[in-house]
Amino acid sequence: MCLAADIPLVESGTAGYLGQVTVIKKSVTECYECQPKPTQKTFPGCTIRNTPSEPVHCIVWAKHLYNQLFGEEDPDQDVSPDTADPEAAGDAGIAALEGKANNVDAGGIARTSTREWAASTDYNSEKLFRKLFYDDVKYLLSMDKLWKKRAAPIPLNWDLLPPEEPSSTTNSNGDIKDQRIWDVRECVEKFTDSLAKLKKQYRDQGDLVWDKDDSASMDFVTAVANIRAQIFGIARKSRFKIKSMAGNIIPAIATTNAVIAGLIIMEALKILSGHLDTCKTVYLNKRPTARKKLLVPCFLDKPNPKCYVCSSKPEVTVQVNCATFTVKMLEDKVLKAYLGMVAPDVEVDDGKGTILISSDEGETEENNDKCLADFAIRHSSRLKADDFLQNYSLILNIDQCNIFDDDVDFKVVGEKPRPISETEATSSKVTEKGESSSQSTSQPSTVVDDEDDIMVVVDEGQEASVSKKRKLSEDMDDKSAKKSKVTSQTRNGDDDTLIIDP
Repeated sequence: MCLAADIPLVESGTAGYLGQVTVIKKSVTECYECQPKPTQKTFPGCTIRNTPSEPVHCIVWAKHLYNQLFGEEDPDQDVSPDTADPEAAGDAGIAALEGKANNVDAGGIARTSTREWAASTDYNSEKLFRKLFYDDVKYLLSMDKLWKKRAAPIPLNWDLLPPEEPSSTTNSNGDIKDQRIWDVRECVEKFTDSLAKLKKQYRDQGDLVWDKDDSASMDFVTAVANIRAQIFGIARKSRFKIKSMAGNIIPAIATTNAVIAGLIIMEALKILSGHLDTCKTVYLNKRPTARKKLLVPCFLDKPNPKCYVCSSKPEVTVQVNCATFTVKMLEDKVLKAYLGMVAPDVEVDDGKGTILISSDEGETEENNDKCLADFAIRHSSRLKADDFLQNYSLILNIDQCNIFDDDVDFKVVGEKPRPISETEATSSKVTEKGESSSQSTSQPSTVVDDEDDIMVVVDEGQEASVSKKRKLSEDMDDKSAKKSKVTSQTRNGDDDTLIIDP
């Protein structure tokens, strides 16, 4: 919105004790999309369903079960054993395909929708427990290839639960209620109680959405995750820990928020007074730097010339299989979800002005289920996309690709900014110690700036002297005009040594 309106934006964020403030101005500084965002961590479905090895795997499985029972059903969130697991190929997989898994030994349970089966039992906690934590685990054990190199799970029997653990049912160690780890019997009790409450909510409200602040929802996920962890020999976690992991919670520190709020005001005052050129990106570190500084200022980075949002002529290259990729997928997955458009209009740049997608409701709905190839879109085709609500337009270059990784329908390449390698990141970004591993000694500056990444070295009792590293050609041209040369020598201990040659 600020880019479209050409209004400066003071952007900030905190994460525990860490924080940062920066200024975004169209054509002056980099925007949100100038640097690639880290992809959200995901886990293979076969790991979640068959071979969990970490508490987070059990938590994800518990949330999937919640959605299967009470939320919006998603085929990708199935909680039954995954017979398609390539590591489990063998007799068990063949038996599953032939329907032999539905015999008495496997619990006599037909592999139907989890919700349909649960509803047929009136959400009976004992029957659900036997299916999820005994029958399905016994079925997993039949996939013997899975357990040749890892510990096999131990099914839990409703009638033969592990004995009560006194230390976990008392508060003798002074733990806060939510920080106490439930034993298996208490997990089963919480599972039964929360199941009854959620069943009532589901019947009254329809599909539920998991909420970490809803007591019944949180109890359900905590109990289910810990029961599954017990089966696979994984350490159980407290309700507090599971809430943090399931809800992606980063603790908010009041002092961090206060410091960042103050920095926001300082940068805003610079903008309002017309001194945009003095604005800085400021990082708040968890620990003081070698110079005993918690706040580290850096120059604002220049816009990425290949950014598909803020460049003057934005273009992006998209790899798709034109024979299978539909217009609706292009609209929802590429334009809206990935590129952030709101109401896109798309036409084929073929000289005919073929309208592929229109923001006017109902105008191009008949195109939704058609594949791109149906509109003669092939390798090297160009699509013009425009979002009038954001005053944003760009060109999509189509790159035909027939093979993708699992669960991937498209890939953005070419004009997308390249990811920064770990080596570059550590050599150019300001670290928590306020240092950089870049060791350029031939530049007349106390700032190392590689690809517009800056290190600021601040001496005690004086302002930071910062400047940009110039290209070698510029350095040679100006060499005769230099009056002095400052070179930074290798650090010795915690002190920086500057040698000034007249």
